[in-house]
Amino acid sequence: MKYIVMLGDGMADEPLERYGGRTALEAADIPTMDRLARQGRCGRAQTVPLGMPPGSDTANLSVMGYDPKIYYSGRSPLEAVSMGVAMGENDVSFRCNLVNLSDCESYEAATMIDYSSDEISSEESHELIAYLNERMRLEGATLYAGISYRHCFVLKNAQTGTILTPPHDITGKPIAECLPKGRYGQMLLDFQKRSWEILKDAPMNLERVRRGKKPANSCWFWGEGTKPSLTPYSEKFGLTGGVVSAVDLIKGLGICAGLQTPEVKNATGNYDTNFAGKAQAAMDILKEHDFVYIHVEAPDECSHHFDAEKKIYSIEQIDKQILKPLIEHLEGRNEEYAILLMPDHPTPVRIGTHVSDPVPYVLYCSAKELLPHAVGYHEKAMAEFEVVKGHCLLEQLAACGSDGKK
Repeated sequence: MKYIVMLGDGMADEPLERYGGRTALEAADIPTMDRLARQGRCGRAQTVPLGMPPGSDTANLSVMGYDPKIYYSGRSPLEAVSMGVAMGENDVSFRCNLVNLSDCESYEAATMIDYSSDEISSEESHELIAYLNERMRLEGATLYAGISYRHCFVLKNAQTGTILTPPHDITGKPIAECLPKGRYGQMLLDFQKRSWEILKDAPMNLERVRRGKKPANSCWFWGEGTKPSLTPYSEKFGLTGGVVSAVDLIKGLGICAGLQTPEVKNATGNYDTNFAGKAQAAMDILKEHDFVYIHVEAPDECSHHFDAEKKIYSIEQIDKQILKPLIEHLEGRNEEYAILLMPDHPTPVRIGTHVSDPVPYVLYCSAKELLPHAVGYHEKAMAEFEVVKGHCLLEQLAACGSDGKK
């Protein structure tokens, strides 16, 4: 039996007026997902426990089978693991975005224009991080370059307790009320303001402006946390396998869970990602192992940019370029398989950020019938279905390999 989680980050949404009141999942042409819904067990999952923030960290931890209330220690440490950053037991790490702020006389008066600085490339952002590191030194702290706009800042012998705001939550809004506060608030704010002064004259930013791109003109800290510790999959679920993703957060979860995290060429974390390459990476993992977690960031990123059209396109590519060929591959090899299809959380295009509402899921098993079915894979088809705890679904996926009907 092969076990697959197909996770479309932020796929779930609200009804969209532009699409006649249909959600992105309803408007998308997704015959493979719809078939799974008509043949598998359908329901709704609460992936974000009450009182916890609806981040991709919390929600993906839940979908991977770990109760966030027990295992969650922060977002940035998971990204640090993927980046190969060694954290001590008393260290605290922070996500550091390279953002684009409006041009103002004072930092506090600025507006968050773009949390990703036009999806800055890793090559460009690495040059900017190096530029900062040459000009800014803070004792007991290190700034590490990551992927695209996503980087990592580690404080040695520190504590949590700083109040920080994810930059994608305030796109197009003034930053004055969202600046760092709490334990290390003033220190991190000073770092952000100094980075703003330095980056405006960075050669890479001047070149980006010449090319019509937004300059990455400030650091922005959020997602603090401490060193994570997860029970390995081989011990928790009796499974071995891998995680296919373009982002450090999900790769870090995989590494902490004892899973492989292969690199996929041209995987970007957005709608232009290598969908087919992710499918091939999943097939390669399943040749030697029994489990794969396929994460596609694209629908979430499109929602953050208020782009319903590209969100729908991304969902369609997951169906066409990942799910369909993967199922055909397994059936061509006469493999029994089980698939858990779901988002981690909703990211409504209307507001451009995450919410904690339950998400629609399908659990399909080629070897047994699972009930109840739905007419298709979208929110309205499952609006009245039972809501289950998200972290319990992986156990149900693993149980598909047992004998008997469910």
